[in-house]
Amino acid sequence: MTTLRVLVAEDDDDHRYLTVRALRRTMQGSTEILEARDGEETLDWLFGRGAHAHAAPPNLVFLDLQMPKASGFDVLERLQGHPELAAIPVIVVTSSRQREDIDTAYALGSNSYVSKASGRRLVAHLQQVAEYWTRNSELPVITS
Repeated sequence: MTTLRVLVAEDDDDHRYLTVRALRRTMQGSTEILEARDGEETLDWLFGRGAHAHAAPPNLVFLDLQMPKASGFDVLERLQGHPELAAIPVIVVTSSRQREDIDTAYALGSNSYVSKASGRRLVAHLQQVAEYWTRNSELPVITS
């Protein structure tokens, strides 16, 4: 894979900034970090719609559950219904620690569920997760 494309789907500006910062500290080689501020923009990135019609899909997604326009659960459901895109690893990063949300996220195809910690702890957790997925795992190349 020549360029790793990572989508950060997060409506909170501070949390999105911290996630991107953690990813940039961890990523090696050629990496493109994409950002989505709501569920609809996330779906646009994934399905190549609207302003992202000519963009290749990401290889990895960091997804908040509580977003406007379409929730993270909505995004997971849509991915699950698309055979090729369903192969994209999705790391849910959310403030919810409710058992129902955790179970639902995994049932809808999430590959990991990370509860948001505060500040430095969040960055440290995200760096650990990013390191696993970008250095220790082989990610799929999605062409659709």
